[in-house]
Amino acid sequence: MPVTQLIYSSRPFGFDDAILSQILLTARRNNANAHVTGCLICRGDLYLQLLEGPEEAVARLYDAILEDDRHLEVTRRVQRQIGTRMFDGWAMRDDPAQSWLWTKEEVEAGALDRADTAAFLAVFQRLADGAH
Repeated sequence: MPVTQLIYSSRPFGFDDAILSQILLTARRNNANAHVTGCLICRGDLYLQLLEGPEEAVARLYDAILEDDRHLEVTRRVQRQIGTRMFDGWAMRDDPAQSWLWTKEEVEAGALDRADTAAFLAVFQRLADGAH
């Protein structure tokens, strides 16, 4: 079965540890039921998330994120078909941006808009390599 991989970024609205815990709890439950895996990198100024799974399920999740008022400036960064999941077995891995590639200042200066597919994938690959 083909797998869709989607990476998006957004700016958190009202970010704190309680909101993050709620997002992760809901994501892990819903994603497992929808056969979606992925990873969320988060900090006070940025969410960067990779979702992978059946095309329809990933599209539904992304549409829900677009409507979620905890996300501002949602931007699709990568969408492609893949043969092997990067986060197989992880309903939603999370990283509190300790291994973050871009600083807050770099993000504010447009680093995400200048990044290409390979740069986004490299961030998540580093986390996937450490997840096993």
